[in-house]
Parts: sequence; structure tokens; C-alpha cells
Amino acid sequence: MSVPGASGFKPVTDRPWAALIALCIGFFMILVDMSIVAVAQPQIKEALDASVSGIVWVTSAYLLTYAVPLLIAGRLGDKIGPKKVYQAGLLVFTLASLWCGLSGSIGELIVARGVQGLGAALITPQTMALITRIFPPERRGAAMGVWGTVAGVATLVGPLLGGVLTDSFGWEWIFFVNLPVGLIGLVLAQMLVPDVETHDHKFDWIGVVLSAIGLTAVVFGIQEGESYDWDAWIWGLIGGGVVFLVLFVVWQAKARTEPLVPLSLFRNRNFTLSNIGIMSMGFAVSGSMIPIMFYLQLVGGMSPTRSALVMVPMAVMTGVLAPIVGRILDRVHPSVVIATGLLGYAVATAWAGFVFHPDTPVWLLILPTLLMGVSSAGIWAPLAATATRDLPWHQAGAGAGVYNTTRVVGSVIGSSAIGALMISRLAAKFPGQDVDHAGTGVLPEMVKPGFADAMGESIYLAAGMLLIGFVATLFLKRPAHQGAPAAAPAEDALT
Repeated sequence: MSVPGASGFKPVTDRPWAALIALCIGFFMILVDMSIVAVAQPQIKEALDASVSGIVWVTSAYLLTYAVPLLIAGRLGDKIGPKKVYQAGLLVFTLASLWCGLSGSIGELIVARGVQGLGAALITPQTMALITRIFPPERRGAAMGVWGTVAGVATLVGPLLGGVLTDSFGWEWIFFVNLPVGLIGLVLAQMLVPDVETHDHKFDWIGVVLSAIGLTAVVFGIQEGESYDWDAWIWGLIGGGVVFLVLFVVWQAKARTEPLVPLSLFRNRNFTLSNIGIMSMGFAVSGSMIPIMFYLQLVGGMSPTRSALVMVPMAVMTGVLAPIVGRILDRVHPSVVIATGLLGYAVATAWAGFVFHPDTPVWLLILPTLLMGVSSAGIWAPLAATATRDLPWHQAGAGAGVYNTTRVVGSVIGSSAIGALMISRLAAKFPGQDVDHAGTGVLPEMVKPGFADAMGESIYLAAGMLLIGFVATLFLKRPAHQGAPAAAPAEDALT
């Protein structure tokens, strides 16, 4: 029989660490899948005879269906039980992974990736909700430490595993590898994760529809604009998407039921500025991986495994420095850490684009990735902690959900915008050619300089967005509760 502790916390399981391990499996799979696909993109393009914009949609479709239902998925877990929704999401994600691997065309793969994103959206909010229910407040810090370690390992393992699987067995296996992991996760969740008390919620379906239409229209217009020569209907589609997003904000302000985004959160300066910062970071990281991998493999002639190894120093530096930065954050003004990190990442991104040439040695490519890793340590967790630290306790969960969604929205817009810029720059370098279908296999020597320049110029957009985040976070204020634990950890700080 469970007995409330001194803090009023009522244990729901006598095996919280075993439950945490079960939850980590699903979380690990999602994070690995977000980075594993980037390494295999050139091979997918060649195998499915896809266009550049089609390959970008493989990422964008996943992020789009991940972002739109993310907020409502958390409330769905509260209503019918986070364990049930977690298992449903894991099942959807695993079956969609099988579909991805069996896809025979780029269109089929895009649809399957969209279903995969829906599964990820169901999983993500439940994991954090369950941690807060199975661990008492005084032990949640240790649990989050394990959680952060899993995220760090997934960030490192994803590209390497993607490279090895693609080189050894083919691109399909980056998806097939999820099948045994998903099945093990389902069994362990059934055995080890407890059922917890549920709470009724009303769902803002109008908000979901408005945000889905608006975001999809903007992303489609940006990503496909070059393919349709930026016809008037493309601009109309983008404009219409913006109108729907404005209507979404107006609806959130007027909705009498539970809004998806409580706009009162944005009265907190640090929350608002941190959302700008994390959106710029999501934009840059998600979008820039596409041209980076195309450059390393098609211009540099690297195998998927070797191209993944180039990015390893970034993950290692972040993992080593993140705990140190975490201790520093409680003693200094947050702008010192966060703004410096965003500026450093912007410089590193621009530096990488500048050295994208066919004859650039590998060691010169690794230097900017080292700076990216150092800078990342001052961005992910510090931004999340600063965003939620001054929020009232009753808004901490909603704040974490909005913050996580902001990052994913930044990611989907970044992948579409940088993908569109890639096609535009290729069209400028190779006028009169079908650049959207160019670049299959290692490129001829005469083509490499122009292709490398186009990839480098594309990631300058990511550097520009990071500078916006840098300027915004210069105006962060010292948290009122600096030195105390953050109000609520945001799981996407770890991704």
C-alpha cells in the first residue's frame, strides 16, 4: 500500500528506476531516429530516385506531424493515462518504422515518416509526465541526470549507427533497427511502468486545426517555392498560412476552454526570449544537417560512417562540458552563458559554410564542429532552465510543453527554409539544369566546386537565425529564484 511522503508525494510504484529504464527505451529510439536519418539522406535520394525537395520532405514531414499534435498529446495522456498513450505512440512509431523501411518510393516514405512523427508526438509528453509521477521531488534531479545521459548517448549514437547500418546493409535498416527496440520497449512498459491517476481535460480542436493548416501551408510554400518558380499561388499559400497562424493566436487569446498555448506565459520576459532562442537553435540544427551531409558525402566522397564521424566531436564536447556549464549557470547571469553559446554556434555554422570546398582537409572541417559542441553546452539545458525557472508552479508543465513545441516548430521551418535555399543556390550555380534531381552519387570533379559553394551558402541562413536568438537572449534577466532548482525540467532541453 502506498503512503504519502513528507512532501505529500504518493508513490505509485516501488520500482521507479526500473520504470525509468523502460521509458528511456522509447525516448532513446525517438532521439536516435531524429539524427540517424540525416546520414542516410544521399543514399535514400539515390535509391528512390528522389529530388532534393523530396529528401527535405522526409525530414519535414516527420517534424510537422511531430509538432502539431505535441501539446494536445500531453493532455490526452492526462485524460486516458500516460502509460496507455505512451504504449500507443510506441506501437505507431514502431509500425511506421517498418513501413519506412519497406517504402518503394519517396512519396510513400514521406507519408510513413509523417505517421512516425505522430507516434513520436504521442510518446514525448508522456515520458516527462510519468517521471514526475514516479519519483518524489527530492529524487527527480537524479532521474533527470539519467535522462540527460540517455539523450547525450542517443545524440552520439544516432549518426554513427546510421552510417554503419547504411554502409553495411542499406538505408532501409536505419528504420528496421527500430523494430526490436520498439517491441522490447512495449513489453517493458507493460511490465514496469505503473498506471497513474488521470484527470479530465477539454481539447482545443479548433486550435489544433488552425495551427495544423497554418504551419503546413507555410512549410509547403517555402519548401516547394523554387520547384514552382515562386508562382503567385505559392506566395498566396504562404500568406494564407500566416493568416491561419494569426487566427490561431487570436483564438488562443479568446478561447474559453483550455487553450493549447496559454498566452499569459509570454508575460514572463525570460520565457518569451528563451522561446526565441530555442526556435532559432531548432531552425539551425535541423536545417543545416541536410547540406552538411550532402557536402561531406557527395563532394567529400565520404561514406555515411565517415561523414558521421566528422560530427562526433560536437557531441563529445557537449557531453563533457554540459555538467560544468550547469554548475556555472546558477552563479552567473544567464545571458553570459546562453547568448555566448548562440553567438558561438552562429560563428561555427558560418565558419563551416566558409570552408566548404572540394579540397578542404578533414581536420579543417572538424574545427567548426568542435566549436558547435562547446557552444551547444551553453544553449540546450541553460535555455530550458531559464525559460521555466520563474514560472509559477501551476504553469511550469504548460510552459515546458510550449517551449518544446517551439523548438520543433523552429526545426520544421528550418529544414524547409534551408532546403529551399539549397535548391535556389544550386539553380543559381547551374542555370538551365534540373538541380532538384541533381547530385546522385559522388559528383564529377567539375561540378564539385559549385555544389560545395551552394551547400555552404545554404547554412549561412542558419547562422543568421542564430544571431536573432543571440540578440534576443542578450535581454534575459537574472531569474528571481537563481540557485534554486528549475520549476520543471523540459525534456526537449535534452534533445
